[in-house]
Formats: sequence, structure tokens, C-alpha cells
Amino acid sequence: MEKTVQLYEGKAKKVYATDDENLVIVSYKDDATAFDGLKKGTILGKGVVNNRMSNYLMQLLEKNGVPTHFVEELNDRETLVKKVKIVALEVIIRNISAGSFAKRFGVEEGIVFAEPTIEFSYKNDELHDPLMNSYHAVALGVATWAEIDRIKALAFKVNEVLKAYFLERNVKLVDFKLEFGRLPDGTIVLADEISPDTCRFWDAVTNEKLDKDRFRRDLGNVEGAYSEMMRRVFGE
Repeated sequence: MEKTVQLYEGKAKKVYATDDENLVIVSYKDDATAFDGLKKGTILGKGVVNNRMSNYLMQLLEKNGVPTHFVEELNDRETLVKKVKIVALEVIIRNISAGSFAKRFGVEEGIVFAEPTIEFSYKNDELHDPLMNSYHAVALGVATWAEIDRIKALAFKVNEVLKAYFLERNVKLVDFKLEFGRLPDGTIVLADEISPDTCRFWDAVTNEKLDKDRFRRDLGNVEGAYSEMMRRVFGE
């Protein structure tokens, strides 16, 4: 499958059309941004890690009943996926307090919740992705009640599968962001990526951060953290 025209370029990926109108190619970049794009940089090799890890985890989720946009990994940085219309709703699942949650509610990081939390934000860069609830989403036509119920069910299923998977690799899945898309027939599928860019990963013993927080917080050894997550997933 060959790339034709570039359809989109975001902070971390480029999307290209193909000769099949229902399939696109996603190309992962090494560019890194944080704080709504205020902080910019490069994490060498990040695109390879995020591409390969996302593809592996998407296939794992497919086996566990979560439909995704994944079709085929083309090379280290490029993947063929189903073309979807992204639902303008970012879905955040949290198992442990961290990041904006800890700041917003004035609590320390590291509180393990009795059950996972879920929150939505409106996917809109100009508005800085404000938090929204289900009623807001329906009122604005972002999603229907049926779609929101489906998205919530799939998000919690993703959490159940990945939390157990990573714990076997001595990693705590602290929290993560998901995006969903609609296929032409309206079916909701998991899209975007699952990677150290979109998840908080802590070492299960030391709580060492193994994700993009190392870049956000200037903790150093960012590439090392991404490589370590690659090693734990693939044994490389």
C-alpha cells in the first residue's frame, strides 16, 4: 500500500491517503510537545517505540474484544489503519492519582483508587481541550448517548486488559488517554495510539517514571525510559 497525499500533520504523527479510500497510513514522528505545545523538543526513536508498541497493544486488545483501527504494520514508523472520523472526545482513565488530577484536586501523586475513574475532555486545540461531561458532549453533538455508553465500556475494557498486561511486566498503568473514531457505518473503534506519549507508566517497584513525564518535567533520560518500555513489551 503506497502513500499518496498528506491529509494531516499533528504534534506526533502524519496521516497520508492511500489508493483505498477506507485506509490511511499513519507515520510517527520523533517530535515531542507538552503543555499545549508550549514546550517542544525531540525524543530520538520515539516514533519507532510509539508505532510498534501501539500496534502490538492494539492487536492484544482486538484479541480481547476491543475493535480498533489497526490493519497492518508497514515498517518501524508507519502503519496502515482504517480511516475513521475521530470523535472529538478525549477519554482519560485513571487508576492512580497523578498529573493534572493531583493538581486539580490538591492531592498527592500515587493514591491508588479503589476503582478506576473516567473523564472526558473536548478535543479542541484552540480551546485547550477543556474538560466536558456526557451531557455537554450530547448537547454539542460530539457523540450520542449510545456512543458515549459504548466508549465508556470499551475504555474500561482497555484498562482491564492493559493494567493486567503491564503489571506482568512490572509496570503500573497509572493513567492514559484514548481516542475513538467512527467507521463509515458508524461503528465505534479505538483509534490514535497507546504509548509512553499517551500513558503514564511507573515501574511497579521503584515508581520510576517510564513515560513522557520525563520530558514534561525535565527529569532526564527520556529516550532511556521509552527504550525501557520497549524492552518490557518486546523483550528488546
